[in-house]
Order: sequence, then structure tokens, then C-alpha cells
Amino acid sequence: MNHPENTNTTWLFEITPKNKFFTLNLKEVWQYRDLLLLFVKRDVVTVYKQTVLGPLWYLIQPLFTSITFTIIFNNLAGIDTGTVPPFLFNLAGITVWNYFTACLTGTSNTFGANAGIFGKVYFPRIIVPMSIVISNLLKFGIQFLIFIAFYIYYYFQGAAISLNGLSLLFPILIIVMGILGLGLGMFISSLVTKYRDFSYLIGFGVQLLMYVSAVVYPMELVVAKMPAYAWLVQYNPLAYIIETTRYMLLNVGHISIWGLGYTFVVTVVVFLVGVLIFNKTEKSFIDTV
Repeated sequence: MNHPENTNTTWLFEITPKNKFFTLNLKEVWQYRDLLLLFVKRDVVTVYKQTVLGPLWYLIQPLFTSITFTIIFNNLAGIDTGTVPPFLFNLAGITVWNYFTACLTGTSNTFGANAGIFGKVYFPRIIVPMSIVISNLLKFGIQFLIFIAFYIYYYFQGAAISLNGLSLLFPILIIVMGILGLGLGMFISSLVTKYRDFSYLIGFGVQLLMYVSAVVYPMELVVAKMPAYAWLVQYNPLAYIIETTRYMLLNVGHISIWGLGYTFVVTVVVFLVGVLIFNKTEKSFIDTV
């Protein structure tokens, strides 16, 4: 006996081709929030699971980098950090910079690193790069606690450092840094599926980018000593984030309203372009990875 089909069936999920020019289905991402948290846990636990020092690597890297930069750039090259101790000056920039690089490098190989999962089961692909950005927030929090510890130490040693009213807006800068790293990482990940050369250039490119992002020097120093190359820093949105970070936390340098506005615009554009290219690539990447 044939039963008539129920035409009023309501489906929990409906998988359809993505025909829209741009889509960012946050509702679907929310439906898969448990999977997002699972990926976050994977990123945090598995990275240093079989290492001797484990999470201590989160602390060792910024500390040794700050010491090295202090010796080379401040003691040998003579870069002046004003009333702020050079080590603390460098640690502030490196801590924020590390979050950006972790987001960028982690998301830049999304398709290649997860091809096995993507080829077997459906879920919103953007969950994977989002999980990397979120998990790196935990790593940033650990490194920021080290910065706070040294901040308190230098403060009671009499260093001329202080917070200001804008310090409450510091989390917004970190969010902007994460979104910028996410957008750029998704864009690069899409390129890597067809042009493998980008996977080799990303590490080298990040190192070069650091030196034009005002991580180890004040922005005004470049304008004063190398005006012909100052534009490399002045048109770099990362430089304004790092400069503003030091202004908020150390009360040194200055804040540029134009620079922050420019940074927010670039961040939004990079993120939207990254999502657009990412969504387009996920339709056919399995044939090229």
C-alpha cells in the first residue's frame, strides 16, 4: 500500500548550493556552535600536547623575543623608547603582534590542513578559521598576563608608565586585530589551494611585515629619521593598532584618529574580500588541494 508523501515536512537543516555573490550565514554558524567549540578545544590542546614544556611555550616565545629585540634594537642600535623601559615597550608590541601572526598563519592553510574533513562531511567551512582566531585569544590572554606582571614590576620600580581613559577600549583593538588576521588568512588560504608558493612565502612575508608595523620602534621615529620610507608604516593598519596599544597601556606616543579610522576601514574591506574569496574557493577546492 502506498502512502502519500507528506508535503508539509519541516527539515532541521537544508543544504543548498551557494548562489549568492556574498554570504555570511551567522545563523548557520550558531547552529554549529558545538562544533566550533570542539575545534577551539582541538587547537588549544593538540598544539603542545606532546611537548615537554607544554603551554610554557606561550610564555617563552614573547619573553625571549623581547629580550633579543631590547639588546639589538635598543642597546646596540640605540632606539629610544622615552620614559618607558625598552623591554616593556617591546613586550607590549610583540604581545599584540603575536596574536595577529597566530591568526594569520593559522588560517592561511585552512583548506590544505582540513581537506580530509571537508571532503567527508558538511558544515560551515568558515567555522575552522573562526575557531583558530578564538583559540588564539586564549594564548593571547596568557601572554598578556606576562605583560601585566612586568608592568606591575616596572611600575613599582618607579618607571614613568601609566594607563589612561582609553585603556578600556583596548579589547576593541584586539578584536580588530583578530578580524584583520582572519580576513587576510582566509584570502591567503584560498590562494594556496591553487598557488602553493604562497605557503612558502607566508612565514617570510610575516617577518618582513613585522618590521614595517612599528613593533619595536615608535612611528614618529621613522618619520623623523627615514621620511622617504615613512609611507610604508603610515599606510600599514597594523602599525596604528600597535602604536595605539602602547598609548593605551603605557601612555607613550600618540593616538591618530585618522589612522584608526583608516585601520577600521581596511579591516572591514579585507574581511569582506576574504569571506567572498573563501566562499568561492570552498565550492571547488577539493579538486585542487
